[in-house]
Amino acid sequence: MPGDRTAQAEGQTLSERDVRILKFERSWWRHAGQKESAIRKEFGLSSARYYQVLSALIDSPAALAHDPMLINRLQRMRDERLAARSARLLPHDD
Repeated sequence: MPGDRTAQAEGQTLSERDVRILKFERSWWRHAGQKESAIRKEFGLSSARYYQVLSALIDSPAALAHDPMLINRLQRMRDERLAARSARLLPHDD
């Protein structure tokens, strides 16, 4: 892929596991439980650890170069979740 060359040119490469995680994230899951089971089976990680790894990967320039559409979607989803969480936690000036 052209994105792979860009990432390598910047001196950053994705591990095999990182590439597998990105491929896995392209899948759509109807039920959270199905995805959690698949995470443990595919990667041997707890859900919490998987999402820690994914969060770091989302911020990786190499991942962005490898699959910009996916990374942009994941960043947007993360930002929306953080905004929603902040809105629930911060008091409103009504």
